[in-house]
Formats: sequence, structure tokens, C-alpha cells
Amino acid sequence: MYRIIDVNINRASEALRVLEEITRFELNNENLSERLKLMRHKISNCFDKHYEILLHERNTENDVGIGIANPRFKQNGKWRMENGKLEKNHFPFSIFHFPLEKVFKPNIKRLQQALRVLAETTDASSNLSCREIFEQARYDSYTLEKEIWEQLTMKINKLRLQDKKLYLVTNSDKFESDDAFIDAVAAALKGGVQIVQLREKNRPANEIIALGKKIRMLCSEFDALYIVNDRIDIAQITNADGVHLGQDDIDVHSAREILGGNFIIGVSTHAPEQAQKAVSDGADYIGVGPVFSTPTKEGRTAVGLEYVKWAGENVEIPFFAIGGIDLDNVDSVINHGAKRIAIVRSIINAQNPHNVAKSFLQRLSKPS
Repeated sequence: MYRIIDVNINRASEALRVLEEITRFELNNENLSERLKLMRHKISNCFDKHYEILLHERNTENDVGIGIANPRFKQNGKWRMENGKLEKNHFPFSIFHFPLEKVFKPNIKRLQQALRVLAETTDASSNLSCREIFEQARYDSYTLEKEIWEQLTMKINKLRLQDKKLYLVTNSDKFESDDAFIDAVAAALKGGVQIVQLREKNRPANEIIALGKKIRMLCSEFDALYIVNDRIDIAQITNADGVHLGQDDIDVHSAREILGGNFIIGVSTHAPEQAQKAVSDGADYIGVGPVFSTPTKEGRTAVGLEYVKWAGENVEIPFFAIGGIDLDNVDSVINHGAKRIAIVRSIINAQNPHNVAKSFLQRLSKPS
């Protein structure tokens, strides 16, 4: 019993320390960090007077669980356990690019599981009873999980978008078949497109879903983001990374309530006040345009390069200049402050989407 209690004290304390560091250094949230720290100290204080008993019963060298590797350390055969240790030479990722959610999720669950074990085992031990403290800590951890996740996903979404410069908005109207359309999207992705938005205004839902599932697979293959225009339901069904909303669509807050924090939400804007509102509403990125006149936005007056310049000077979240941009005018858009662009016809309707996408990305990657 003492060994079970000892290992779960350590497990809970270690998980709390990881969560505390995430809220302190990644989220810069003093309130969350302080609450986690207080919980950690309460758990430790429960056993201060029993420290020597627990330490005496510890038997790490004979623990049969040490050699059992976590299944997530075996993916693709890149991690392996040898003599009870994880082989360092098989580390499959750079620590500087490890997704935050893969640190947060296992540690919050580890904490909750450890607290449950502590509540049950200390209650069964007449000498070591802190059940009320552990039960309250476990319930508090559920609230903390939700609060931290909401803030963490905002940070994660920002990281997912920060290196994305070239955004393709689809239009299959000019294609003879869906296969030809999918081939064009694949070629664009191979050429360097980093985000694909499925925007199909003239097709029934079942056809859009079928296309979406194919584009989802393509985007996963090329490590690109997959966004759905307008349709929150189709975004969910096709496992999209996010949804893009127009000014007349559902508001950002409602979309977030439905989709959850891990969905990227973008908003089309046509004026500074719309951009400011989208940012304050919690959008992850905005579209700025149409910069030039375009048939994909019939009846919409071009906002011109001045709005692009304004966005470059005033918008802190990622923004994509969009509307009538082609290889002849893209340099002027970049020179007015755009670091990211969204393209429709110039890529998807090109004879060689691969080469055109590659050319756009080269322009965007030039030193400023």
C-alpha cells in the first residue's frame, strides 16, 4: 500500500510541475500557475510526516513496471526500451517542435489518475488519510483542464499558422471532373501551398463532403492545413483543421462553442473595423480583401493596397491578403506589408498549379 501511495505522490507532483511550467512559461498565466503550485504543495504537505515511511518502502530496482514501455514511445519503431531505459538515439522529434497538446494531455490525465488512486489508497490506510484533499484536488483538476486547454489551443493555433504563407482557396467550377480538380489541388500542394480552403458555393453537401475527405487526406500527406468555408457541419464531418467565416456567417464565438478551441477560425474582412472586431472576437486569422477586383467576389468593391498596409501595421494575428492577386501584382501586395496571401484562380485554374504555387512561395520567401 505504501509503495502505491509513494509512486502516485511522485506521479501527481511530477504532472503538476509540468502543467505549472506550461501555464507559467508558455501561457504566461499567473493565476493558473499559482493554482497548480498551491495544489502541488497541498499534496506534498499531506505526507511530510510520513516521508521516512514511504521512502523506506520504496523499491524502484525491483519494480516490474519499469521495463514496460508506454505504447506511444513505440510509434514507427523509432523509440525502444532497452534495460529499462528509453533509447536516446531513437528520439523521433525535435524538442523545439513538439506539439504542446502532446505534453499537456498526458500530464493532466496522469494527475487525475494519480489523485484518484491516492484518494482510494489513503482512505484504505488508517495511518495515511487525506482523501478529502485528493478528491477536491481531482475535481479542481477538471476545471483547470478546461481553462488551460482553452488558452493552450489559442497558442497552438497561433503556432500552427505562424509559418504558413501560401493559402489556396478552391473552386472546382471550371473542371471537367472531380479527379481533375483533386489532381490540381495535389499539384498545388506539391508546389508549396500550405493551407487549402474548400470553398464550393455551387455544389450539394454530399459532393462537398466527398471532396473534403479527399482534400483532408492530401493536406495530411503534405503537412498542410485543411479549412472549410462557411460550413461548420462539413468541417466537423471531414475532420478539418478549421473553418473560414464570412461577414454574414455565424459569429466567431458561436463557432468556437460548437467546434471547440482546437479548431482554427478565420474571418473575411473588408475594412479596419471588421478586422478589429474579428481580432477581439478571438479569430485565429483574418482575410484582408478583396485587394483587387475579382469575379469570385462579384459586387464587392476592391479594398486596395491601403487596407493591406493598414493590416500590416495594426493587426497582430496572421492575416492573408486575398482577391485578384496574381504573379504580376503579388510583389506590390508584399511591398505593402503582406507576409501571407490567399489565392484562388491564379493557382487552381493554372495550366501548371505546381509551378505557379512554387513561384508564389518564392516571392513570399524573399528577404524583405
